[in-house]
Amino acid sequence: MQTDVVVIGAGVVGLSVALALQARGLAVVVVDRDRPAAGASAGNAGAFAFTDILPLASPGILRKAPKWLMDPLGPLSIPPAYALQIAPWMLRFSRACLPANVAASTLAQTALMDLSRAELEPFLAATGTAAMLRKDGNLQVYEGEGEFRASLPGWQARADHGIAFTHMNAAEMAALQPGLAPRFTHGTFTPGWYSIADPELYTLALADRFRANGGGIERAEVTALLPDDKGVEIVTKGQPLRGTQVVVAAGAFSKPLAAGLGDRVPLETERGYNTTLPETAFDLRTQVTFGGHGFVVVRLSTGIRVGGAVELGGLKLPPNFKRSEAMLRKAQSFLPGLNPQGGVQWMGFRPSLPDSLPVIGQARATPRVAYAFGHGHLGLTQSAGTARLIADLLTGAPPVLDLAPFSPQRF
Repeated sequence: MQTDVVVIGAGVVGLSVALALQARGLAVVVVDRDRPAAGASAGNAGAFAFTDILPLASPGILRKAPKWLMDPLGPLSIPPAYALQIAPWMLRFSRACLPANVAASTLAQTALMDLSRAELEPFLAATGTAAMLRKDGNLQVYEGEGEFRASLPGWQARADHGIAFTHMNAAEMAALQPGLAPRFTHGTFTPGWYSIADPELYTLALADRFRANGGGIERAEVTALLPDDKGVEIVTKGQPLRGTQVVVAAGAFSKPLAAGLGDRVPLETERGYNTTLPETAFDLRTQVTFGGHGFVVVRLSTGIRVGGAVELGGLKLPPNFKRSEAMLRKAQSFLPGLNPQGGVQWMGFRPSLPDSLPVIGQARATPRVAYAFGHGHLGLTQSAGTARLIADLLTGAPPVLDLAPFSPQRF
C-alpha cells in the first residue's frame, strides 16, 4: 500500500512537517529508527532562538576556536579519534567564515528565522500545544568590558534587523536575575526569546496530535530510498514502505540516505551534552547564556537544564559525560546558589552543516524526495518554518522565501 507522503524522522522537525502535510489534506506516515523524540528533540535547551540570526561559522568563532580546542572539556572540542575524519568539514567551515559567506548565510538565516517566528504561534494553536509556549527572554552575560565590547557588532547586526534588546550593567542584571556571580559585569537581555515548557513533552504532544489526526508512526531503520515513476520505495531492515513522496528529516542520520540519491551533503554531528537538575535547584527567572563558555542554563517545566557546547565527534564514539560534569561545575561557580545534586545527564546528536544553514529542498535524483535536515542548534527554532516550506514544496505552492541558500546541491 502506498501512502501520499512518508516522513523519515520522528523528531521535532519531522513531526512538524508531518502535521503541516496533514493540514494540506495528505495521508502521512512517519518512520523512525527509534521512538518519537528519542534524539536531539528530547534533550535540547527548549529555546525558539529567533534572534540568533548570526551563523556559527563566523570570523569571531574562528578566532576563538584554537583556544577552545586546547581545552578537551571546553566549548568546542574534537576527540583525537575523530580529528582526521572531521578535517574536510572543518575546511568547509573555515571557508564559510569568510566575510562574504557570513553575510550571505546571515541573510538566509534571517529569512528563515522570520518565517519560523511567523509560523510558530499559528502552528502551536493548530496542534493544541500553545499552552506550552513561554516568553521569558534570554540574558547573555559577559565577563568584563572587553568581552562585552567584542559582542557589540553582533548586536548591531540584530538591531539593523529590528531585534529588540537591552544592554545591562551588573545591578540591572541582578534585578532581572538574582544570584549571578560578580565576575559577570555586563549583559544583554533579549525579551523576544521564546521557549517551550519541555522540548521532549512538546515533541511527544506533536506525535500524539499526528496520530489523533489519523497518521501512523512506524519504527524501522531506513537503509535506502528507491524512486521510480510512481513513487519511492523505502527500504528498511524490516518490511519496505512506499510513498508517492518522501521527506528525509532524520537529523544526524540523514547523510547516507541523501548520498544514495546522489547528494553528497557534508553533514556532521555535534554531540550536545546537558544535565537536568530538579526544579528546586535554582530560582531561575530567564534563560541565562554564558556565551564565552558555550553553554546555557534554562528553566523547563521539568527542571533546570545546564547544557550546550560543541563536540564534533560523529555518531559512533561513546559519550564523554565529563563534558556535562564540567559545565555543571562552571554553572555552580557562575550561579553560586545552584544546587548541583540530583541531576540527570544526557547526550544527543545535532545535525550540523559547515555554513550553519539547514538543507531544505529536493533531491538531485528525483523531485519526489525532499530534504529537511541539518538545523544544528536550531531544529526546534526553525521547525515550524521548515514545515511550511516543505508543505509548500510538496504541494506545488510558490515558496514564501528563496530556497537556493538551503539547496542540497549548494555544496
